[in-house]
Amino acid sequence: MTRFFKLSGCGNDFIALVEPAAPPTAPEIRAWCRRGLSLGADGVFALSRIEAGVEMRYWNSDGGPAALCLNGTRCAALLALHLGFCRERVTVRTGAGDLAARRLDDGTMAVEAPPPSAAGEITLRTADGEFQGWRVSVGVPHFVCFRDTTVEEVPLERWAPPLRRHRELGPEGANVDFVSVLSRRRLSIRSFERGIEGETLACGTGVLAAAAAGVAAGLVELPLRAHTRGGFPLDVLGAAAGGGIERWELAGDARLIAEGRLSSGAAEAPLDRPAKEAP
Repeated sequence: MTRFFKLSGCGNDFIALVEPAAPPTAPEIRAWCRRGLSLGADGVFALSRIEAGVEMRYWNSDGGPAALCLNGTRCAALLALHLGFCRERVTVRTGAGDLAARRLDDGTMAVEAPPPSAAGEITLRTADGEFQGWRVSVGVPHFVCFRDTTVEEVPLERWAPPLRRHRELGPEGANVDFVSVLSRRRLSIRSFERGIEGETLACGTGVLAAAAAGVAAGLVELPLRAHTRGGFPLDVLGAAAGGGIERWELAGDARLIAEGRLSSGAAEAPLDRPAKEAP
């Protein structure tokens, strides 16, 4: 049986393993993350102590590794605090580099972010029409599309998949974010994440990508608050100047939900089995 922790960062939920003897396999990750059939999660991470702080290895629910998940990183920092690996502040080693994290209060964690790539305007064409947006990488690539209407009106499940795999975004594609600017310091966002291949309740890197694109476009300024699909706000702290980001952190809700043991049944994959013939 495998010991686990379940955590959530603004509705982005994760299964965490602490210093496992071996990393989980892709089939195990896919099985564990299936909602209704196993524990269910957007992703899995393994947390280990290192001299510099802690190291986090992250996998999306499809079993594939990802360099960075900022909500996952905030949850990893919370778990490190819970386990007594550190006090109030910790450096988390990720595939995108070492990131400093800190507790703001009992329910809020903040993590620094790697500097974004320069946001560039791009127009993508699909069967649903032309989408003018911004391509920006914050550890992982994003396509950010600002809308004049509310994001609730966006048919995300139809529009996002062809954009996520658009050839102009490279062979691995990108996450897709639809954003409505509510004021100079507030925006609303919905995100479709690759590796999960669906909408998530919150995407930390998506919020930062939207902030970077909004600053480049002259639409927003820091600090700002992003309202996510799950109803939780994510705050982008820091400073921007000259259309670029000088420094920033992502702050928001992070919580430990449960801990326990994953039994062998949690790793079974009934959807992969051939259907039995009816009697």
